[in-house]
Amino acid sequence: MRATQLYAPTLREVPAEAEIASHQLMLRSGMIHKIAAGLYTYMPLSWRVMKKIEEIIREEMDEIGGQEMMMPILHPAEIWLASGRWNVYGAEMWRIQDRNGRNFCLGPTHEEMITWLIKNDIRSYKQLPLRPYQIQNKYRDERRPRFGLMRSREFIMKDMYSFDRDEEGLDISYRLAYDAYSRIFSRCGLNFRPVEADSGAIGGKGSHEFMALAESGEAEILYCDTCDYAASTEIAAVPAEILEKEEMKEIEEILTPDCPTIEAVAEFVGLPASKTVKSMVYDADGEMVLVMIRGDRRINEIKLQNALGCLELVFATEEAMEAKGLPKGYIGPVGVKGIRIVIDEEVAQMSNQLVGANKHNYHMLNVNLGRDYNADIIYDIRMVEEGEVCPRCGGKLQKARGIEVGQVFKLRTKYSASMNANFVDEEGIEHPFVMGCYGIGVGRTMAAVIEQSHDEHGIIWPMAIAPYQVIVVPVNDKDEELIKLSEEMYTELKKAKIETVLDDRKERPGVKFNDADLIGYPIRITLGKKVQTEGLAEIKFRATGEVVALPVAEVVPYVINAVNEALVK
Repeated sequence: MRATQLYAPTLREVPAEAEIASHQLMLRSGMIHKIAAGLYTYMPLSWRVMKKIEEIIREEMDEIGGQEMMMPILHPAEIWLASGRWNVYGAEMWRIQDRNGRNFCLGPTHEEMITWLIKNDIRSYKQLPLRPYQIQNKYRDERRPRFGLMRSREFIMKDMYSFDRDEEGLDISYRLAYDAYSRIFSRCGLNFRPVEADSGAIGGKGSHEFMALAESGEAEILYCDTCDYAASTEIAAVPAEILEKEEMKEIEEILTPDCPTIEAVAEFVGLPASKTVKSMVYDADGEMVLVMIRGDRRINEIKLQNALGCLELVFATEEAMEAKGLPKGYIGPVGVKGIRIVIDEEVAQMSNQLVGANKHNYHMLNVNLGRDYNADIIYDIRMVEEGEVCPRCGGKLQKARGIEVGQVFKLRTKYSASMNANFVDEEGIEHPFVMGCYGIGVGRTMAAVIEQSHDEHGIIWPMAIAPYQVIVVPVNDKDEELIKLSEEMYTELKKAKIETVLDDRKERPGVKFNDADLIGYPIRITLGKKVQTEGLAEIKFRATGEVVALPVAEVVPYVINAVNEALVK
């Protein structure tokens, strides 16, 4: 490809809308163009990267028995009604109607579609296991699209689905996909970590997220400094401390003026925050719920959602709380009626608790579960913090941020049972398929690579997914000898199947060098004054900054070898 023909309009300034490195650099290097919030055109350079990532994915999916197919993006409502998710998926689903008033959606995911397909085609256990997959656009109406390709409303996903006859078969499919994902992200050059995760809207129990470690990541993970335990903060758990039960004391109502926070009341009473209990009120799918946690802890709202089995969880309004006699800052469980009470496992262990008195400027001391109030749900609802003990080996938990680039789920029979998707065993008895699903965000993977591999000059691509592997830069477009030599090198490299760009623009050397670094070509061949004075060309490696000067005749074989060596690592 000649640079004069390459459709890659670069920018010198950082667009104001771009907050993270990948978004900034993809816009500046002409890899993507924004069309609307969360909608981007993949320009030729980024599309080459995407196709390379997709090819790595295909190779690894085919290796584990995956079969590529393509399902419709447009889904009839009937199949989502059959699974029970049409009315509960939420506002992220794009719902539309055809000219006859029939309801459809743009597929945010394809569990329903693939289950509907398989139930009509696969009947016998002899046809299992089955692992179909596709690489296709998905649509989710994100409330707040941001960070470029990290959170967009249209994106490309690889989704594979496994169909097995039993849990043992699912375990095999899950492990095959898990290992394949590890190979995929390694081949893409990512520093990543698989972490135990919540299944979210997809459902099922048993899931791992593949997190590319990056400070710009939206997700927080906790990992052990001793063993291989890692989990998202959404589900990370440590055993509740076993406390000795104290002798119950008499309840005491105490005046706590201007103490609406745990810190204020703990200081006023002279107790550490760990000896207090804070109460918060949530609206869970329209139901008011009182939630209690130790004073120095944070509520994990994903865990709380799982405990309640709700879809929408928000803080209750002050007006709604006041109407129930629950003044903000002074809420407690004693005397509460008609509201479910959820308490953290740690609170269930605590004796003589300090809680709100449900009166402005008052708290209660020596409140005890079972005597003074009862809990409807006792559940681990707290956020695990850095420095706590690893639940697996006793080491210390460390915290990091990550970008979710892939996730694997054990769906089991969540969809097959609800959609009556069954196979027949050896005895002629019907059973629901035991399912798994496995997703990779292709654009997110590309963005994550940039987040991990860039510097102040631009992108640093791994050789395996670079849009082009080499750029040839003649520094003087008026020197006929340099132009002829650059053309010859360009032709030889292309014949050797090395993906090469010839920068034939009539631009200053500095502009050419800056664009080469910005776009991130792994190898740059510079043909300048040394060609004439010493017969040498310079080869610069983008990742390390290393510069090698070689006789002109040795450059092409050297570069071919360097590219091929990098590709087999």
